[in-house]
Amino acid sequence: KSGLDPGGAWHAWGMACLKAGNLSSAREKFQRCLKPPMDLNQLNHGSRLVQDVVQYLESTVKPTLIADDDYFATLRELEAMLRTRSLSLEIMCEGKIQHNSYYQECLFYLHSYGTNLAIISFYMRHDCMREALLHLLNKESPSEVFIEGVFIPSYESGKLHMLENLLETIDPGLESWGVYLIAACKYLQRKNYYHILYELQQFMKDHVRAAMTCIRFFTHGAKSYTELGGKQTWLLKIKDHLKVYLQEVSRSSGRKKMSCTFRKKMSAADVSRHINTVDLQMEVTKFLHRCESLGTSQMTGSSLPTLFGNNNMKMDVACKVMLEGKNIEEGFGIAFRVLQDFQLETTEVYCKVAKQLVKQQKYNEIRQLLKCVSESGVAAKNDGDNIILNCLNEFKNIPAEDLDNLIQDMDSDENKIQAYVICNKLRSAYLVSVRQEKTRAVQLVQHVRQLAESSGDDVVKAICAQWL
Repeated sequence: KSGLDPGGAWHAWGMACLKAGNLSSAREKFQRCLKPPMDLNQLNHGSRLVQDVVQYLESTVKPTLIADDDYFATLRELEAMLRTRSLSLEIMCEGKIQHNSYYQECLFYLHSYGTNLAIISFYMRHDCMREALLHLLNKESPSEVFIEGVFIPSYESGKLHMLENLLETIDPGLESWGVYLIAACKYLQRKNYYHILYELQQFMKDHVRAAMTCIRFFTHGAKSYTELGGKQTWLLKIKDHLKVYLQEVSRSSGRKKMSCTFRKKMSAADVSRHINTVDLQMEVTKFLHRCESLGTSQMTGSSLPTLFGNNNMKMDVACKVMLEGKNIEEGFGIAFRVLQDFQLETTEVYCKVAKQLVKQQKYNEIRQLLKCVSESGVAAKNDGDNIILNCLNEFKNIPAEDLDNLIQDMDSDENKIQAYVICNKLRSAYLVSVRQEKTRAVQLVQHVRQLAESSGDDVVKAICAQWL
């Protein structure tokens, strides 16, 4: 008469029937006020009214059930408990769900009015992980339901191994679980739970991604190569994962192609290249670790470069190796291999090293660098000259004698003249110019005279004019 919503009254009546133990009558009352959700895969446990019903039924059944289970446990169940915990949970679970009218009643309400997440969470609460997983598969629920309903509760309660065993029991190839497992990996990565991620990747036999996680363990948070020296076991694990992957690829290539959709794939050539990178990183780590422990290390940077970064970082590694040894020659071999293996810009790296040596006032080391470059066998004709020309931006800081020695070491007279001009040594530029072939010499001397005129060097200007 008053036009009020009767839903609340039906719900209260249904709850009263439940409390009186009249289950069939309660169903009838709830039918008038409970509705199934629009989307069974929504990430919640359904309406508050359904949750209240299930909560009441669960609270009613728990105290008597534990005593019953302990009291009526058969010898076979006890033996099973001793053998494996997961098997015992399954047996207890089936006993609980099948032989208890209150649990059956919970399932009736959940299947009629609850979401898939609510049903799966119910199974998980009562140690029925297998039923939860089968329900997930049968309903083809999205990966978010797996994460919320199964995965998070499993690792939070220390039952990740049990979950892995059940996934493998239901589908030994894990193909049915591929989408869910990849989603779990992404979730763990977002949360920075890398140890659980690594464990899961090993279970998935996803060796390429497991190797990538090991790279993260090796590089993350390290401030020095002394620290990286203590983390070299991760480099060995990367190699192990990649070698196992290569073996699996070669085995499966002989047989019919396996259509594994979720494990990361990589060509054999790429895997071999990554193994070489790991070997080279081991050499770099050992070398720089030794340099740091001997105290020869000079460079300090905000980030620690490794060969697992981009090309700029690899170039930083090559520079670091050359600069941190006792001398340039000691680290040049390893640095040269880094430059060759990754096809990096060699001249750019050598110039960077030379500039750093100017800052450190190690002018003889620059000459040693030029010697190493020319003896490497792959240097272009003007590489040495270009390295020196690049250093000359810092010429004001280089003592005159060392500056002359560096310029004298240049191969090309044209480059020597350019170097003298950069350093404002116009008299020396004139002396090299006049030694050239006559036509070229005239051009060069004229150029030097113009520079002398604009810089106000009357002496050199007069000499040039006289020669011309």
